[in-house]
Amino acid sequence: MTMTEWFLAELESEAAKSRAVLEQVPTGKRDWKPHERSMEFGYLSDLVANIPSWVGMAITMDELDIAPKDGSSQRPAPGNTPAEFVAALDKAVAQAREALQKTTDAHLETNWRLLAGGHLAFEQPRHQVIRDTFLHSAHHRGQMTVYLRLLGSKVPAVYGPSADDRSFG
Repeated sequence: MTMTEWFLAELESEAAKSRAVLEQVPTGKRDWKPHERSMEFGYLSDLVANIPSWVGMAITMDELDIAPKDGSSQRPAPGNTPAEFVAALDKAVAQAREALQKTTDAHLETNWRLLAGGHLAFEQPRHQVIRDTFLHSAHHRGQMTVYLRLLGSKVPAVYGPSADDRSFG
């Protein structure tokens, strides 16, 4: 199995898990957070919905500056409803899938750079960036399940059954 084949399978698996969580986001709780130092629920939901787009960026761009000196931003429009979060996820997954289908394992061995204000934050092989993207997504999806529980919303089965969902999705 090639890296691209493995990443495509992982993308589909992780997207299904994120979709199940995003479908449970209660409308009207965008600004809610469990603690003053926590992320707002809407920002966290946007993050989980859009993280798959990082896969495409790691393949199609040589670098990304997350805080460009000119102040420009590439942030997608924020979501407000479960349907909007799922639509953003579907768009991000489609971009990632297309990029993975068009790349090669040799390209994934080449380096990619993350900058902040023109300064190098890190440089590593694209395949490592993609792997870390999946881990990053799982981390924030886990945060979302805590938020869902605290708000009294259903917590879907993700890596195994939950108290609310005995299916194993």
